[in-house]
Amino acid sequence: MIMTSKERMRAAIEGKKPDRLPVTTHHLMPYFLDVYMDGISELEFFEHYGMDAYVWTVPYRSESGQAWLDEHGYPVTDQWRYESEQVLDQEYATTRWRIITPKGELTTYLQSNRHTSWLGEHFIKEKSDIDLLAEYMPAPTADLEVINKAADELGDRGLVRGHICCFDIFGQPGCWQDAACIVGIENLILATFDDPEWVHTLLGILQRRKIHYIRSLQGARYGIVELGGGDASTTVISPKIFNEFVAPYDQKLIQLAHEAGQKIVYHTCGGMMPILEDIADMGTDAMETFTPPEMGGDVDLAEAKQRIGDRVCMIGGFDQFHHLTKCTEAETRAAVDRGFEAAGAGGGFILSPSDHFFDADVNLIAAFADQARQCTYDTVSP
Repeated sequence: MIMTSKERMRAAIEGKKPDRLPVTTHHLMPYFLDVYMDGISELEFFEHYGMDAYVWTVPYRSESGQAWLDEHGYPVTDQWRYESEQVLDQEYATTRWRIITPKGELTTYLQSNRHTSWLGEHFIKEKSDIDLLAEYMPAPTADLEVINKAADELGDRGLVRGHICCFDIFGQPGCWQDAACIVGIENLILATFDDPEWVHTLLGILQRRKIHYIRSLQGARYGIVELGGGDASTTVISPKIFNEFVAPYDQKLIQLAHEAGQKIVYHTCGGMMPILEDIADMGTDAMETFTPPEMGGDVDLAEAKQRIGDRVCMIGGFDQFHHLTKCTEAETRAAVDRGFEAAGAGGGFILSPSDHFFDADVNLIAAFADQARQCTYDTVSP
């Protein structure tokens, strides 16, 4: 039976065997769509290549009497608000940000080029700065109407994907990853040795905000919701730090997301092999990105499938640096086949590039998608 993209991806996320290998990609970068695809939309990209679509949306809504959304779409209150200004005559587009509270301010500047954006300084400069977060930082609430409208419009063409709320302006879904964005990963790692209680306090503050958001997801028709982040990978931190400072906080979020009817994919772009079982033990439904050593990760896809493939859906595993640029179509197709052979058996695998790409050969993307569509479940052992 031929499945729709929605049915195919859902089957894989539930650990089942779909009609063929689901094939998709993570975030599509605006730079790539503008430079290589004449500015088409993300959904148009998936339809053009015959892939299984993700459509991303993470809308917030105002809460009467508690918090409202400012012109940037961030939740604010009388005691927590944002101000921004453009800084001229810089090499990169630069915006200075201030978070204003009754007891002090947090500041940063955000810079951007055609490819991406980054922080020029971290919000948390003194340990006492986290007291402002604890006392004043509002928590967002999901806008179910917008999410469910996106699901209706997408229909059977794929899944609506979101992520757990981040620190506004610049953050990521996991508690540890969010902390790394606002403190700096080097500072955060050192603090786990020098002042672990301070780190636990910060993680608890961020976790409480995310819990408020997750509880508002009841009824949201997301296909999958992202948690985690690359600073929790073992190319950045040790398994010991992961199990003490990452897993306990994000595991609680996964549990609450399940209670709210949501499925979670845990994102770890980088090293994963030493903590595969640790991530699976958190109860996540899926894991990504299974980055190969040639891209700076450490994943042996076949070994990962053998160790945790019967517990979680595996998403990723494809080396876009080497097989979507400067190679032959035959080499791209062979890489797809190797991924299916390594991780496709029994289902529970979605082929995807290991995170973002900015530059790619459009003919190789076509070969990637076409070869994946040839990978049906009568061509791989059960």
